[in-house]
Amino acid sequence: MTKQLKRPELLAPAGTLEKLKTAIHYGADAVYIGGDAYGLRSRAGNFSFEDMAEGVAFAHARGAKVYVAANMVTHEHDQIGAGDFFRTIRDIGIDAIIVSDPALMEICAMDAPGLEMHLSTQQSAVNYETLNFWQEAGLTRCVLGREVSMQEMMDIRDNTSVEIEAFIHGAMCISYSGRCTLSNHMADRDANRGGCSQSCRWKYGLFDILPGGERDMLDEDEDGMKLEPFSMSAVDLSMIEHIPDIINSGIDSLKIEGRMKSIHYVSTVVNVYRKAIDSYLEDPVGYVLEQDWVDELWKAAQRELATGFFYGTPTENEQLFGERRRIPQYRFIGQVLAYDDATGIATIQQRNRFVVGDEIEFYGPGMRHHLETIDEIWDEDGISVAAAPHAMQVITMKVSQPVKPHDMIRKSLTRTNRHRNPKEKTLNK
Repeated sequence: MTKQLKRPELLAPAGTLEKLKTAIHYGADAVYIGGDAYGLRSRAGNFSFEDMAEGVAFAHARGAKVYVAANMVTHEHDQIGAGDFFRTIRDIGIDAIIVSDPALMEICAMDAPGLEMHLSTQQSAVNYETLNFWQEAGLTRCVLGREVSMQEMMDIRDNTSVEIEAFIHGAMCISYSGRCTLSNHMADRDANRGGCSQSCRWKYGLFDILPGGERDMLDEDEDGMKLEPFSMSAVDLSMIEHIPDIINSGIDSLKIEGRMKSIHYVSTVVNVYRKAIDSYLEDPVGYVLEQDWVDELWKAAQRELATGFFYGTPTENEQLFGERRRIPQYRFIGQVLAYDDATGIATIQQRNRFVVGDEIEFYGPGMRHHLETIDEIWDEDGISVAAAPHAMQVITMKVSQPVKPHDMIRKSLTRTNRHRNPKEKTLNK
């Protein structure tokens, strides 16, 4: 008998209301957001209660869920007001909170009964006994520690009935499940209360301490090899090449990191994983990873990619020491607001500068793509212009193929623009 594959939830980051709508439009089954308190992304575009209500209404109308990250480690007095916060988001319709501190769990259970709780990766759940403990405590899902291997994940799945969530793409903290105090020591910003300064990604050098306390930066090691400034940061996680393994493991939710990333990043990554997951579930035997899907991921700015701890301990090749080994080659330049079938005219909101003569790429949900060369641009007054240089400027242009609202536009930074409009002024001419 053929094993019935479980359809996993594709869970996407949403740092703002715009990102929430983008993620769901591009295929996310659920999104996770932050509120104005109790989360670990104090610099993200966190949601007010009004934004949460709009986001929940948008998501639920499309069959998607919304989770709120409330995963900070509370010091004395941090928990004041948490009961009111949890009751409010429960009444708004939030589907679950993601929490790590037992104090917040107890407050939620007491003051907001009915609001589901998911265990944050900050709690380092890496074995099934731990998951069973949290299930008995009332949690319905556990986000595994990021250092869990594929085999361990499968063993955990075989020994617990609680829902399991795991990261499959995005930036991974170099510290054990994100519990780090570098930022506290070096920048007086508490990483476990939302203030991480990402000290691990700063550039470091090696120094000799000379008599008198002076420092001498070392240029070479003892073997004469040149020493470069280095960081202590991991490359980004990517499991796009291992979708069959992930789905066959039986986990319930596949999580993408990146609440502070752009709508270009969110739309691109969600689009690719949606396509790969659906393709495998539709035909597991005949499934083939398309190179176009992998190439598509690289059109969004990110660090190098690796499989983290899924298939063994990462080596020095899975860490960032010097210059980037792969530079992003595309820039997000706009989003489609409307399209007129009769005229073939698209209304576009500009996000980065583009000009007549540029070759651009439109893309949309379902991995729709097509290339265009910009022949003419009209501003909001219908006047022909040579460029769209102003942030959020609304312009119109004729396109050769139909596009849809929410489609995105990018351009290659390496492709030669052979048709640049001679009317456009250039610097240093």
